[in-house]
Amino acid sequence: MIELSQNISDYIAQMFGEDFLRQYKDFIESEYNSYLRLSLSDKENIIEKLHAKGVELQQVEGVPGAFKIISGADIAGKTIEFILGKYYIQSLSSMIPALVLSPSEHDTTLDLCAAPGSKTTQLASLMNNRGTLYANEVSVDRVKSLVFNIDKMNLVNLGVIKYKGELLSTIFENRFDKILVDAPCSALGIVQKKGEVSNWWNLKQAEKIAELQLRLLISAIKMLKVGGEIVYSTCTLTMEENELVINKALKNYPVELMDIELPVKSIPGFTKFGDNQLNTDLQKTRRIIPWEIQSEGFFICKLTKTGETGATRKGSFPPRNIKLLSHSNQNIKKYLNDIHRHFEIPFDILNDYKYIMKGNDLYFVNSDWETNNPDAFLRIGIHFGIVDKRGNAHLHTHAAQHFSNVISKNTLELENLDELDVYFNGGTIKRSFEPFGQKLVIYDGLALGTAIATSDGIKSQFPRAFRTQEIILK
Repeated sequence: MIELSQNISDYIAQMFGEDFLRQYKDFIESEYNSYLRLSLSDKENIIEKLHAKGVELQQVEGVPGAFKIISGADIAGKTIEFILGKYYIQSLSSMIPALVLSPSEHDTTLDLCAAPGSKTTQLASLMNNRGTLYANEVSVDRVKSLVFNIDKMNLVNLGVIKYKGELLSTIFENRFDKILVDAPCSALGIVQKKGEVSNWWNLKQAEKIAELQLRLLISAIKMLKVGGEIVYSTCTLTMEENELVINKALKNYPVELMDIELPVKSIPGFTKFGDNQLNTDLQKTRRIIPWEIQSEGFFICKLTKTGETGATRKGSFPPRNIKLLSHSNQNIKKYLNDIHRHFEIPFDILNDYKYIMKGNDLYFVNSDWETNNPDAFLRIGIHFGIVDKRGNAHLHTHAAQHFSNVISKNTLELENLDELDVYFNGGTIKRSFEPFGQKLVIYDGLALGTAIATSDGIKSQFPRAFRTQEIILK
């Protein structure tokens, strides 16, 4: 049982009333409801596989790809399908901001506070893994989790930036069609899941966070094109971090609130704070009350930029010498020939990407991804391959998974669960398989990654970063 602090109880009672506080306490002490977001392209097949493993799902009406986990929540995060990024475990409320922003592959889109990647990966999916999506995160550790999830979901329309979001407008100005500001917050909407919030929460902390939230939002406004759209969201309940932040932005910057309809139950935002009248357009903002949808509490609104913002001082990144190369670049062309010859991936598919060389590592990103400042990025795209000492290119597991539907040569099917276990643990399967060389490894219709067939057996090339996850093999 979560013991709610007096600080939180007093705040909620004062702001929302005793009845709201009672329902809030009842909710955070109730059983947590888990949800997942499923790729729509292979939905029925994955649902069947999960059913066979004891994971029962119930589709959420009106939210594409959203399913409530009715049973088997303890299994859902340990399946092969989860490890391979066929679905993402994410709260229902957390899925709504990206849906409200609704970017297309024709938009240049930014996720300003991206880690750990739940909304970033959803934005990429809504863009059909095409177009231009930037994901920014300031924390080194959280960047690692962001990259991990991008890799797992095999997303090739992303560039990752590590920068203070409130200063990113010194790098990009009037650049984006759509921006998501899912701001760090005091987390009163997720106490049911993160009971430790009760240990540190106080109003001064919330007000301090609100100052950062406003700076993030202002930065986003400056980075947005005139006519572009921002979704601002938090997973907290305080007015200080929600309506008051938006009220200040409306007062001082050329933005207007847009009417939005959420696919889940919500209430309008508040237009009064104590005795103070706020901008009446704040009724266009939406609040998700946790117990009304059996998920987390959220605040969501959508703004459009109506006029120019003044120029800001220019920031910069240290030179990283990152170059995006076309398929016709002579060096890249040679490596693509290697991959085409070995796996028979059609050239018209390989030619639909841009490539990045970093030492002996090759990365790839979709051909319509754009930047005029490649040095801003820690990483662009995902791993394509590795160049060996002889100058020959070999496909990386992420690329093999991405291209699995068009690989027609040098595939290898695992025969049983013992082989599967060895593969996922990076071992060597003691089985003869010729001809020797790199293979795409498949099990039960799922492309797992690559391996090398030698006289000693089949050596797994499953990425080390993914080997630490617990996987239920059945």
